[in-house]
This record gives sequence, C-alpha cells and structure tokens, in this order.
Amino acid sequence: MGMRPPPSNDDGPDVIEFGIAEVAAELDDADLSFPATGDEVVRALSNPRIDYNAKGHAVALSEAMSDTEQHRFEDEQDLLNALHPTFERYRTSRTPGVIERFRAALPL
Repeated sequence: MGMRPPPSNDDGPDVIEFGIAEVAAELDDADLSFPATGDEVVRALSNPRIDYNAKGHAVALSEAMSDTEQHRFEDEQDLLNALHPTFERYRTSRTPGVIERFRAALPL
C-alpha cells in the first residue's frame, strides 16, 4: 500500500515552540539587557502568554516568573535555565482550566 506524497508547495512541518523555546524567541525581539530581574523581563516582553505544551495551553509570563525560585538573572541562559523546571512542572502536572482550553481551541 502506498501513500500520496505531500504537496510540492509544502515547505516541511511547522515547528511548534513552547516553554523556554518560546521565551527565547520572545527575547530575540526584545529590548532587554542582562543582568535583569524577573519584573524587568516581564515588562520588556509585555507579559506575553507562553505555551507550556504543544497543545497550546499557556500561562502568563508573569505567573511563570512568580513560580520560579530565582528573581535575578545574569544572562539569557540563566533566565531560561531558571524557567525550565517551572514549565516542565506545568507541562506534566497542570490541568488546563476552562479559559485555557477555550483559548487553545480558537484558531489564531
């Protein structure tokens, strides 16, 4: 049994960024210098909602920052390393609320 090849105009699979990968992408466009506090990071990025799993469940960066034990970051890698356990905890243990499920269902 064979399968039809993908359409020729397909550039390949889309990459879904979530967790610290999404934060890193946000930082690429931000006007932020390190060292920085969590509050400074949140302000510089305008407190975006960050997906914490591939299903589109998200959390405000300010909430993730408040759930992180560290509040001052020497550089971008320090920030991402501090946020990683927080996003992993969300990904493995959080049950999305009604609003998060509704947002994930909406096409953007």
